[in-house]
Amino acid sequence: MKAIVMAGGEGSRLRPLTSRRPKPLVPIANKPVMHHVVDLLRRHGITEVIATLHYLADEIENYFGDGDELGVSISYVVEDTPRGTAGAIKQAQPLLGDQRFVVVSADALTDINLSELIDVHKRTGGAATIALRRVANPLEFGVVVVDEHQRVTRFLEKPSWGEIFSDTINTGIYVIEPEVLDLMEPDNSYDFAHDIFPRMLRDGRPLYGHVTGGYWSDIGNLQQYLQANYDALAGAVKVEIPGIELRPGVWVGANAEISAQAQIHGPACIGRDVTIEGGVVIEELTSIGDSAIVAKDARLHRAIAWEDVYVGEGASLTGCTLADHVIVKDRVTIMEGAVIGRGSTLGSGSTVPANIKLWPDKSVASGSIVSMSLIYGIKWPGSLFGADGVSGLANIEITPEFALKLGQALGSVLRPGQNVMTSRDAHPASRLTNRCIIAGLLSVGTNVHDLRENPVPVSRYAVRMSADAGVHTGISPYDPDQFLIEFFDAHGVNLDKGMERKIENIFFREDFRRTPMHSVGVLGFPERSIEAYIDGFLAALAPRALAAAKMRVVIDYAHGNASLILPRILSTLGIETIALNAFFDSSQLLAFTANRARHLEQLANVTTSLKAALGILLDQRGESLALVDDRGRIIEGSRLLALLTVLVASVVPHARIAVPVMAPTAIETVAELYGATVVRTRTERRSMMALAAQEGSSLAFAGGANYELIFPEFAPVFDSLYGAAKIMELIASQGRPLSAIVDELPSWHLASRRDHCPWERKGEIMRRLLAETNGENVQLTDGIRVTRDGGWVLVLPDASDPLFNVFAEGRSDAEARHYADEIASRIEELARG
Repeated sequence: MKAIVMAGGEGSRLRPLTSRRPKPLVPIANKPVMHHVVDLLRRHGITEVIATLHYLADEIENYFGDGDELGVSISYVVEDTPRGTAGAIKQAQPLLGDQRFVVVSADALTDINLSELIDVHKRTGGAATIALRRVANPLEFGVVVVDEHQRVTRFLEKPSWGEIFSDTINTGIYVIEPEVLDLMEPDNSYDFAHDIFPRMLRDGRPLYGHVTGGYWSDIGNLQQYLQANYDALAGAVKVEIPGIELRPGVWVGANAEISAQAQIHGPACIGRDVTIEGGVVIEELTSIGDSAIVAKDARLHRAIAWEDVYVGEGASLTGCTLADHVIVKDRVTIMEGAVIGRGSTLGSGSTVPANIKLWPDKSVASGSIVSMSLIYGIKWPGSLFGADGVSGLANIEITPEFALKLGQALGSVLRPGQNVMTSRDAHPASRLTNRCIIAGLLSVGTNVHDLRENPVPVSRYAVRMSADAGVHTGISPYDPDQFLIEFFDAHGVNLDKGMERKIENIFFREDFRRTPMHSVGVLGFPERSIEAYIDGFLAALAPRALAAAKMRVVIDYAHGNASLILPRILSTLGIETIALNAFFDSSQLLAFTANRARHLEQLANVTTSLKAALGILLDQRGESLALVDDRGRIIEGSRLLALLTVLVASVVPHARIAVPVMAPTAIETVAELYGATVVRTRTERRSMMALAAQEGSSLAFAGGANYELIFPEFAPVFDSLYGAAKIMELIASQGRPLSAIVDELPSWHLASRRDHCPWERKGEIMRRLLAETNGENVQLTDGIRVTRDGGWVLVLPDASDPLFNVFAEGRSDAEARHYADEIASRIEELARG
């Protein structure tokens, strides 16, 4: 049997280590990871190897040659243009012939039993068999669901938490029959996970999975690279470490010179021609590459140093990685998680703090401290973006330096000369952070149009009209101690996951575009963005109905900047308004969440006292609202969605209305009375806005998971300013008071709770909960929603925190609580293991 070794990846998340070296050649315990892969193939009797190459292909060919020295035969297929994991193998079809073959990745460390995998494939008679593993965090992998016969039933590449139904992931190791290659045309791009396997599922072709034992690690980032080295040295994975094992756990290469006064505490690996002087202490889990020199009294602990490294006298290296030809002079300190690129020089007495990265050929002056950290705090262990954007403590986690890099990362993803709209709320820290983001954008050649202080919907609208992307900075609506920085695409909708990952990759590897002085971006301040918003706003409404109704409305602006805009619009429409808290107060921005109930109580009192038709509380971002009817009753949450369903469906024939998956079934009941259709969507904010952008005005209304409002007739984004005026228009068209409509709403019974769960158990718990449903009465729109007698229960992993959100509906409050508590108890039981 032949094997395909996929060795074309650039390893961008391993930079700066892979800036000058292809990822398959990064060493694990002093041997390239692809060399370990070839050893594994040879141990299982597979000696005909075909390597597919792209990035720095010559270096891989030079290292392995024809494979004779490794006891195998190696042929090469070099891609000028990457054609995906499957497309690359299609190019190798003439070398494979009509035999089944094994596919392995050159950049994953593993000792799985390939012979067992091949035997399973033969027994099942499948067209392809995927080696599967169970992992704690399946977010960065392809999740695979199999039935009791191990046949694959569902395949999802790099899902969000709401799409995770299992902790069983695709390792990228396959056994494949030759007819699978006939599903592809030559010279086209194909990916197994995105194209071939989903097509095989659709066509009913036999695709199987086999959960393997042994060790497997995708060396996808710098932390995983370090851990793979530690695991190899500690014997957690069966690999052939070069050199002679002088004593248990200590390997030493040929011609190494080790002083009798040096101490080596295993496990450790010392390469060929290494010199270690007296007084040196090599602590456990340290690897030193060929031809390195370690001067006297240096101390290395859990350090990975490649070949031709010099470590000076009295230097201290802890938990760090040094690429080849690095010079570390005397008394240098390199701390946990630091990475030093090829050919860099660290001057005497300098310090590289934790998590710092130096690109190749950098020089650090003697006695200096390198102060620019890669990761700020523990908020971003491997993921920059949360559910809605980038969040963190202002000026602690989101520092000016951080914001500058964030702007540079976004600008580097865009083309030079493209335009980005920036905006912020009224808080002084938002102004500071916004200016730093602007500086980062300008530095990489991106033009910036700064809207300054603006409600979020106005910013989104301005981006739709005249920008390629947008950024809004402000206090998080969920936590007043947190900042939230949101990124918009050209439609004003939050960026998709693919774009977020591009920004994240550039941010973490600091691979920012370098722009000459004459090409830096231009900063401008649009003068008529608010006027353009107002013009579009008025054009979308039916102002005559509003003017004829002669409504009196009380609006609480909650000290937000919607008071800059909405009063101007409502005066144009002839609506009598009484404004509350219509002035800026940055201290109140932070207190709004805690004081929201007091705002609503005050609004109800004023509305009834002034005999107003309606009271409206706007959130400070201008994306959601709550109502008070003419009898002083507060209408928010699910009741607001039901009310809007009635108002919209009674006016718009055959209306399509979108609500989140956890909204009560009474929404459908109400909609059916008016011939409307309800579309259930994921709870993620972007999903709702993306749906509105896709369907446009054919979607009459959409309500978000936090009861934000979208009326796509104006804009496919959350906008409570337009929503407030639209609600007035809809009420005016009814010809009766709001309280009369509220009286007719049906009742329902909901319960919800949040239950903590370790991050590493989420995927397993979702897999087991899904398995327990037996596929009956289950919906997977977002999370797992199971129909129960008289109701339903929904389990939704939280995207930002280590917890589950549980929602339930029943025929009574007690039944809804019972459903929620029952599934929560099961989650707690599974979390305990």
